[in-house]
Amino acid sequence: MSEPFVNGDVHHRACGICPSRFHAVGDFDVFERPTPECPFNRTDGHRYLKDGTPVCVHPEKVGLPAGRYKSENAPLTVGLDLPPDPSEVVPYLREVLWNAAPVFLDDLITQAQKQMVERFPEMDPLTVMRRALG
Repeated sequence: MSEPFVNGDVHHRACGICPSRFHAVGDFDVFERPTPECPFNRTDGHRYLKDGTPVCVHPEKVGLPAGRYKSENAPLTVGLDLPPDPSEVVPYLREVLWNAAPVFLDDLITQAQKQMVERFPEMDPLTVMRRALG
């Protein structure tokens, strides 16, 4: 059995019954909101697709964009687009990185550093990242 995405972190924003607390990333789908396609199961308190795929309906709480990761094998990817104003980069990165699923952090940091070098050559990526994560 694979390790759950959220494990024992009582401070995590995921709901107590979220599939992320029982399944690894990629072993459940994430929807933008509840829909008739993933009805609430009164027996166990979870939501499922007809094929039994568990569904989370709070992407902002688990840090994963909506996607059919289990049911359609959607790739786990995330994009980053730094704001055009250099003064907004640190707050933007703070928000993105602190709310992202851990599985995306390496990719987001790589994207951020690359975009900073391209768009804001006067910025030191290491200093910016320290401010964003501090």
